[in-house]
Amino acid sequence: MDLRIVVCVKPIPDPENYAAIQIDPVTKTIVRTGIKNVLNPVDKNAIEIALKIKEKHGGKVTLISMAPPNTQDCILDGLAMGADEAYLLSDFKFAGADTLATSYVLAEGIKKIGGADLVFTATESGDGATAQVSSQIGEWLEMPHLWGVIEMNYDDLDNLQIKTKVENGYMEWIGKAPMVMAIARELNKPRFASIMNVMKAKKKPFTVWGYDDFSGIDDKFVGLTGSPTQPGDLVTPDMSRRGEKVEGELEEQVAFILGKLRASGINVDNFAIGCDVKGGQA
Repeated sequence: MDLRIVVCVKPIPDPENYAAIQIDPVTKTIVRTGIKNVLNPVDKNAIEIALKIKEKHGGKVTLISMAPPNTQDCILDGLAMGADEAYLLSDFKFAGADTLATSYVLAEGIKKIGGADLVFTATESGDGATAQVSSQIGEWLEMPHLWGVIEMNYDDLDNLQIKTKVENGYMEWIGKAPMVMAIARELNKPRFASIMNVMKAKKKPFTVWGYDDFSGIDDKFVGLTGSPTQPGDLVTPDMSRRGEKVEGELEEQVAFILGKLRASGINVDNFAIGCDVKGGQA
């Protein structure tokens, strides 16, 4: 039986345009209109390890993503790296999902394509950076899962030797397929896609599934209404500043500033005593 490798990928707003991102005041979700999307950078590290394992053990690498329909070009970047096929799960009913609802739909997509022997994700996405989806997919699929993979010996898929990063060090594991793993950027250096592979990517199988393509999906875990994580009120802080020109001799300026600090509740008497204003030394 051919090895089935799935890589979950996510198009995100281009980090260079983060200043233009807005939040919908009603739904509290990101307004993506007019913002260029790119493939989440660490997703490419996940694709790279999937391709390396395929080159050694054979099989097929499938990309799967839950994203708006206008993000197909981002997923094509993954196909251009060498993945064999892609599935985009896209529907208005999926919109506004938190990590639980996102992982649920991705897991349902993996089941629909026939399951997987290995599932790879990035450690986190560049926009949300929750680092939760990978483990949640593992739970939905009832598969062992590890987060933060920085080293892996995959000579024997029944004896995977893995290192994961932890604070101030790493942990060593031995596992075997089936597994879900979140890949860190330290694991490898993603390959570049050649012009020829970019052209070939457009001819590879690319399937788009909506809500109605799934049977038996549980609405309790779908979209904004199926997301237990709900944002609170959004408040935009007042970033304006009021300036006031300080005039007079140096001693007068210092006295004026100290008076303003005292009026604001700051105790400046302790460090103001003994200050030689003219010499600038305490």
